[in-house]
Amino acid sequence: MTSRLISRFDNGRTPLRREVTEEIKRYILDSRLRPGDPLPTENELCAALGASRSSIREAVKTLAALDIVEVRHGHGTYVGRLSLSALVEGLTFRGLLSPADDFRVLSELVDVRELVERGMADRIIASLRPEHLERLDGTVAEMEQGLREGLDVIAVDRRFHALLLEPLPNELLGQLSSACWDVHEIVAPHLSMVSVQDQADTVAAHRAMVAALHSGDAAAFARAVHAHYAPVRRRLAAARAGGAVPAPASHER
Repeated sequence: MTSRLISRFDNGRTPLRREVTEEIKRYILDSRLRPGDPLPTENELCAALGASRSSIREAVKTLAALDIVEVRHGHGTYVGRLSLSALVEGLTFRGLLSPADDFRVLSELVDVRELVERGMADRIIASLRPEHLERLDGTVAEMEQGLREGLDVIAVDRRFHALLLEPLPNELLGQLSSACWDVHEIVAPHLSMVSVQDQADTVAAHRAMVAALHSGDAAAFARAVHAHYAPVRRRLAAARAGGAVPAPASHER
């Protein structure tokens, strides 16, 4: 390890924090480390890079914020989960910074979510098994029950969309969808824009999506997904234009 790190700083100068950060990232890649694998100790990194403790700590702090490394106090530093947490933080901050950005961020998230689900229609249908369809049916029934009781069904809604992608052999898609929801749940409560009818339409759209999945019709599923997001997009467009917005009843979906 040390020879690999030292070789990049053999000119006798002290590396800057940014260089230390990049070198630690390169070490992770060159060593083919996986999430959860341990990194060299702070002393080893200081000796290998010829860097101060403060530079090492600042570099590790930067990498931890990006979820590239995870600091377990009393145990050491490990390769992180490599999630999209940094993306979530950036989008959330932008969304909360001003009302205009609230609507812009949510509009962009709707575009991403629809693009993923419509674009993966054939693969979703091919990957779904009877148990997945049964669970999707159950989540829609739970949403319908929640609607009748006047409950907020956003958690069930999120579970529905996670179930759509769960069978796919693509972990990044699941992370991307989860990141969109993380941002949505933080930003959306600051917006007053969903009516009881909106919620009813949302539940009906989910039922239509499941019906298309049961029939194995990718085109019908894609149409149902588009129908699901179209009202959301219309309300966001009206809100951004300063038009009338329905009275709030719950968080937007």
